[in-house]
Amino acid sequence: MARVRQIQIRTHRLMNTALAGGYRSTFRGQGVEFEEVRPYQPGDEVRVIDWNVTARTGEPFVKSYREERQLTLHLLVDTALPMDFATFGETKRDAAAQLAALIAFVAVRHQDRVGLTLFGAEPGAHLGPGRQSRHILRLVREIQAAPVTPGHSSLHAVLKAQESTLRRRAMVFVLSDFSSVDLDGNEGGSKEWVETLARLSRTHDVICVRLVDRLEEELPATGLLRLVRMEDGEVAEVDGRRAVEREAWSQHARARRDALGAAFRRARAEWIDVRTDGDFAAPLVRFFRRRAQARGPRRSGGGA
Repeated sequence: MARVRQIQIRTHRLMNTALAGGYRSTFRGQGVEFEEVRPYQPGDEVRVIDWNVTARTGEPFVKSYREERQLTLHLLVDTALPMDFATFGETKRDAAAQLAALIAFVAVRHQDRVGLTLFGAEPGAHLGPGRQSRHILRLVREIQAAPVTPGHSSLHAVLKAQESTLRRRAMVFVLSDFSSVDLDGNEGGSKEWVETLARLSRTHDVICVRLVDRLEEELPATGLLRLVRMEDGEVAEVDGRRAVEREAWSQHARARRDALGAAFRRARAEWIDVRTDGDFAAPLVRFFRRRAQARGPRRSGGGA
């Protein structure tokens, strides 16, 4: 409980940065409800034209929407064994808990609701959406107290579960290191989870947050390192004194990052990289600003 309170204090301080200001401008209009069909007005976007009514009347009409007051955010948090890994800074699980708290407290400040699903080899604990502070504290506590899941996490299983359980449009944040996803197209791998992510993205706004330990991208020049893979105990030795090995290590990390980014783009899901030894809020702030700029100013009479 003390650790949860520390996270609450830290995230409260971070909320007073540009993060809180960028939240609503970034996610405005994500949940919209149909209001009426009305005559076209100069400045209306072509994409909101009601072609059926236009064809029937011979005059252009558009669909008018109003923004829902309340958004629903759902956090999917990986609790598999690799999430307890750390060499510099926080473990990935601790970083995920702090990011989840940060996103959730900003959301409830704007009267939005936040839910949680943990996943490892299979979908785990689930908390329905809520917007009270005690609900958010319980959410953080569940992430930190969840039992370690042996083996690989099943991103595909939890995404598939969300397809059937998330009835209304939601913001879905996936917090994971994505170390277990197959990017080579093997059976049950890349094609399957990407297709499921793409289906989810068509209905919901999906944002994948990849948690990265510094060692995964930068091999330190410290000498011979003996590495043991957490999932199966496989041992490997690398020599950090050799520049060629350090560069090969970094190239492999960049190649996997690029492949993962390509998979997210195919699924039309957005993504953020967060280093566990850095400022967790900064990548979110940059993402919010970039997304708000991409949206541009809201047009009157338009939709989302």
